[in-house]
Amino acid sequence: MLSVSGLHTYYGAVHALKGVDIEVGNGEIVALIGANGAGKSTLLMTICGNPKPRHGAVSLAGENIVGLPTHMLVRRGLAHAPEGRRIFARMSVLENLRMGAVAGDPAHFDSDLDRVFTLFPRLKERREQRGGTLSGGEQQMLAIARALMSRPKLLLLDEPSLGLAPLVVKQIFSIIEEVNRRDGVTVLLVEQNAYHALKLAHRGYVLVNGKITMTGSGAALLADEQIRAAYLEGGHG
Repeated sequence: MLSVSGLHTYYGAVHALKGVDIEVGNGEIVALIGANGAGKSTLLMTICGNPKPRHGAVSLAGENIVGLPTHMLVRRGLAHAPEGRRIFARMSVLENLRMGAVAGDPAHFDSDLDRVFTLFPRLKERREQRGGTLSGGEQQMLAIARALMSRPKLLLLDEPSLGLAPLVVKQIFSIIEEVNRRDGVTVLLVEQNAYHALKLAHRGYVLVNGKITMTGSGAALLADEQIRAAYLEGGHG
């Protein structure tokens, strides 16, 4: 589904990604873990085209997508729920969801809306409420639901548990699993909560200072002593 090869990304003189290689197979949930500043969000943004990589390749379903504008990426099945949610605060929940569907087929809107309201019944209750007045957990639900309205084949999720209560985190991860299992959506998940991410993921990668340092199944990484010391037991990567 997704292939990233030899990716180098810069912010001015800062070398943020240093030859990153990752693969995400069709139907997988792949987790990307690492400390703050490791380059996790930069990788997702580079896949989406901003910033553009200086070297390397990004392909989606076998097609090179480097340089394609955002709306073309969405039409090819790529959706991104970014860190910090970035919902439209002054728009209602329903208007936010309409924005997520803008590049799709209008004929599917009603069925897609029913689908996300089934996944997120809280959003259905608040469909006329402004996004900026929702709780943090509800805003995260809205960010994911908005991404799903484009009918993605590949969903990029950036820190979906950030700042949320444990009960809400559990709910969010349960929905991610359901979207993958029931709807067949492939997921690339960036997450500082390494335990939840690796428990959910089929496979995982560890990113340190812009480089992939480890890869393996989610279960294998969870059991690895280095991973446990750095990310699961209060240590630092």
